Amino acid sequence: MGSLANESFSIELQQLDAACDTARNQRTHWLLTSPDPPTLCHQLIHSIKKNVGRTTKQSRKEAFFSFLKGLFPILSWGRNYKAAKFKHDIMAGLTLASLCIPQSIGYANLAKLDPQYGLYTSVVPPLIYALMGSSREIAIGPVAVVSLLLSAMVPKIVDPAVDHIAYRNLVFTATFFTGAFQAVFGLFRLGFLVDFLSHAAIVGFMGGAAIVIGLQQLKGLLGINHFTTKTDVVSVLEAVFKSLHNEPWFPLNFVLGCSFLIFILVTRFIGKRNKKMFWLPAIAPLLSVVLSTLIVYLTKADQHGVKIVKHFKGGINPSSLHELQFNSPHIGELAKIGMICAIVALTEAIAVGRSFASIKGYHLDGNKEMVAMGCMNLVGSLTSCYTATGSFSRTAVNFSAGCETVVSNIVMAITVLISLELLTKLLYYTPLAILASIIISALPGLIDISEACHIWKVDKTDFIICIAAFLGVLFGSVEIGLLIAVGISFGKIILGTIRPSVELQGRLPGTDTFCDITQFPVAIETPGILIIRVNNGSLCFANANFIRGRILTAMTNGSEQHSKEKIRVLVLDMSNVMSVDTSGIVALEELHREFVSQGIQLAIANPRWKVINKLKAAKFLDKLGKGWIFLTVGDAVDACLNTKMADLN
Repeated sequence: MGSLANESFSIELQQLDAACDTARNQRTHWLLTSPDPPTLCHQLIHSIKKNVGRTTKQSRKEAFFSFLKGLFPILSWGRNYKAAKFKHDIMAGLTLASLCIPQSIGYANLAKLDPQYGLYTSVVPPLIYALMGSSREIAIGPVAVVSLLLSAMVPKIVDPAVDHIAYRNLVFTATFFTGAFQAVFGLFRLGFLVDFLSHAAIVGFMGGAAIVIGLQQLKGLLGINHFTTKTDVVSVLEAVFKSLHNEPWFPLNFVLGCSFLIFILVTRFIGKRNKKMFWLPAIAPLLSVVLSTLIVYLTKADQHGVKIVKHFKGGINPSSLHELQFNSPHIGELAKIGMICAIVALTEAIAVGRSFASIKGYHLDGNKEMVAMGCMNLVGSLTSCYTATGSFSRTAVNFSAGCETVVSNIVMAITVLISLELLTKLLYYTPLAILASIIISALPGLIDISEACHIWKVDKTDFIICIAAFLGVLFGSVEIGLLIAVGISFGKIILGTIRPSVELQGRLPGTDTFCDITQFPVAIETPGILIIRVNNGSLCFANANFIRGRILTAMTNGSEQHSKEKIRVLVLDMSNVMSVDTSGIVALEELHREFVSQGIQLAIANPRWKVINKLKAAKFLDKLGKGWIFLTVGDAVDACLNTKMADLN
């Protein structure tokens, strides 16, 4: 009876093994007979048909209105706009204008332009963005970093102290290129270009730029007449010491500037401690301008060495179409400046917009934002504006003031326009030291030490990128800082591509899951079978030989660890490999030949769609044997174990 039971159990076990083999073979058949993946040409044709199909289902009128709504989001939400929202928007817009007016004048001074151009930039671009932008909270206007970029790069072509009109025209032309690049990025969905500036690079760049901007404000804070056009910290400090040593300076500028700087910082501290007092730090810069102007006017301080704004042209934005320098011999350099400003401005604006959009719980389309930013800068370059973007400090004020929509930008622009018409003559006696103190007060928000510490804890390579960008801006120039940051970021990506890792895998006890034995020491290796996974998205010319060498090294180490039983099968898990080229296939063929010479069988598990298609086209499967291609690592291991048992029997 016992022998009959054993025979019956043996028959059932053989039937179960046969069923498992049949199921495994069926899965392999599915893998090998999968249809070819669509080519790039097929994908393009499908995309065109899909778009044409959408337009044919709509009438021309519906398609036109749909296009307009996509281009001008205000047509969609404007229908449901109510008076209750306008109450919040008008309060936010007025609060925003009180901060925007003095900041815009200061940023124009930073960009080496006359004060009115900062105010012009706070009129037209916000109005265009209100029609085309999708962010509800973002505040548009000139910002410190872009102003620094222009003042650092354009003077290399024309010195504003020598020919101020030519310098201004080149700034308008660079702004035109900035808008053109931004619009093209959005229309062709090239938003990934903005991502070339990683988060770590932005943190370092902003911190370095903030320090450079602060040091440059020493000119206004100390009342210095002659100053360097360079932006590195060594040149700036050298210019300050030389000016103080060789030229007379007037301490009243410093006293006036520092007094109101302390006042602005104190109001900001009060506003942070008491959220209901959010309006106090917002109006503090404007209040500083008004009070300091009155002090200078009443005490005749300008006659005692206090530097003032003096002539301040007002009125509506004049046209600057005839001032664009497309025939300039420096058109290539201006295009380069426009490209840099476009990427930096978009990076700041989209980061700001998405931050506040996530708080409000809605999605911000990056490509639409690029088109809106591009159009507003294109129109701005034709109306005497320089590059505008979203400001973090003003957006935070706009948000705190309770804005509901971009109507707050419209209110702000109208308020600035009224100020240009009526109040510019009153700003004649405004001291330059106050403008410097307003800019300096906005800089602490650009230096994020806590985020730099967080980057250090999370990723040391990213921290190196952050510090490189910081030091590049500080001791080189803004271009050098950006190039260093982007270069190290690219180096990190390339290094990860050409030197990917491979990992030995084992089975977790009691499961069919295979994982890295280094990460999970409890994973059990299968005797006689070595499982290796390639951790890279592609097997290509850049990394094929490196991966081949890593596999051979892992094979040698695995052989030493499996000294009791010779390795008979190497299972190559290609679940992470999304693509392979001819160099990668040649590397696989060389591995196969080398293993055959050593009496080792190569098996491939879970090749992706494009990979299996390339392997079939290269006839590699015929050389390897279709019986050694498996859908999963588990199938490969089970098949190898059955083969070993059959050989033993």
